[in-house]
Amino acid sequence: MKKIVFKYCLLICLSFGFVKNSFAEIPASFADLAERLMPSVVNISTTTTIKTKSNPFPFQFPPGSPFKDMFEGEPQERQTSALGSGFIIDKSGIVITNNHVIKGADDIFVKVNGNKDYKAKLLGADPLSDIAVLKIESEDSFKPVSFGDSDKARIGDWVIAIGNPFGLGGTVTSGIVSARNRSIGLSRYEDYIQTDASINQGNSGGPLFNLDGDVIGINTAILGQSGSIGIGFAIPSNSAEKVIDQLIKFGETKRGWLGVRIQVVTNEIAESLKLDRPRGALVASVAKGSPSDKGGIKDGDVILEFDGKLINEMKELPKIVAETEVGKRVNVKIWRNKKEISKQIILGRLETSDDFAAQGIKPEVPKNSYIEELKITVRLLTKDEIAQRKLPPNTTGVVITDIDQDSPVNYLKINNIIVEAQKKKIKTIGELNNFVKMAKRSSDKTLLIAIYNNQNQKRYIGVKLD
Repeated sequence: MKKIVFKYCLLICLSFGFVKNSFAEIPASFADLAERLMPSVVNISTTTTIKTKSNPFPFQFPPGSPFKDMFEGEPQERQTSALGSGFIIDKSGIVITNNHVIKGADDIFVKVNGNKDYKAKLLGADPLSDIAVLKIESEDSFKPVSFGDSDKARIGDWVIAIGNPFGLGGTVTSGIVSARNRSIGLSRYEDYIQTDASINQGNSGGPLFNLDGDVIGINTAILGQSGSIGIGFAIPSNSAEKVIDQLIKFGETKRGWLGVRIQVVTNEIAESLKLDRPRGALVASVAKGSPSDKGGIKDGDVILEFDGKLINEMKELPKIVAETEVGKRVNVKIWRNKKEISKQIILGRLETSDDFAAQGIKPEVPKNSYIEELKITVRLLTKDEIAQRKLPPNTTGVVITDIDQDSPVNYLKINNIIVEAQKKKIKTIGELNNFVKMAKRSSDKTLLIAIYNNQNQKRYIGVKLD
């Protein structure tokens, strides 16, 4: 009996010790940490000159009107200002902030520790990641903070944000990491840390700290216009550091470039390609002369692994490629013809030119035909259309002219062009019809087609036939 009582008491003690230790990391106060970090967080203000013309009439003249210059007054200049936050990463006065905080600014001013103003110059900015690097124009020595490892930040970890919300300056808020790897459609490369630490307008560009006082994120966005609803987003420090290093060294970014247009691998596409599950990034098109073109990547390939990193979702690939050194030879594993193969690619530098826009000139319309299983009407693509839409000269296919409401592809648009079925080029309407009928008779009843949309972007689509 004594042994049982002893074991019971020991269990209670151990349990109490575990509870005590589990709560030991919860800070009683953030005061010491905030006091240490505040001198490294800055308030940023900018001025921008905007030219406008006064109009004495209660309406606007149409563009090109001869009365516009006659009645509108001389151009007038007015100053606008914006507020944001930033943080110092070098004692010489190098400051990190968001690109959107300083974009288009004529003058940039930095207030350090809430009491001294300095003028700053722009060293480099990257709109794609929304990061800018400034240099305070002063010989003074400043107190920097260090970057932490954002990959180690876990959901539920304590964080604090310091910034300049609504121009109030020196404001500290606390919260936890609410989620990781968020994508909200603001920029090309998104992998945000989500936090419930209060972030408002003016916090942009400010740091998100862990309890060691290291920067694990750059506060960038709020959900909704009002802010302070418990959902804020920060650029992870590991991604930001690579951009910042390039901006300091070159004044611009140098991202890796594959030269492919990619899309999500859906359940239907994975099934049609005999891929075990939806994963990787489907190559919709390959830019001519690009690294992928030279390395043997083809339309319809699925990129499963890049430089030793598995691609589980399509959105992961652009970020991984962009962070890879330009000129590096990388191994790319792809899925083609129901098997995995490897290709060697020498990365180029990211191409930023816009895609060609479709001209929209209507050619002479040939005979239409109805594809019963797809419930669409199509006609042959003409040579005039190929030239007018600036498609590759060897393009063949059929143009969609009508789509029934209950069509299995009712999400497509009129004038989309079907160029492939089951990875085979379509040269006649009869060929498309035959592929559709074969897919209808197959066990999985899945048809893989490739189209050019109305912006001349090639995409693959998996179609489930009833």
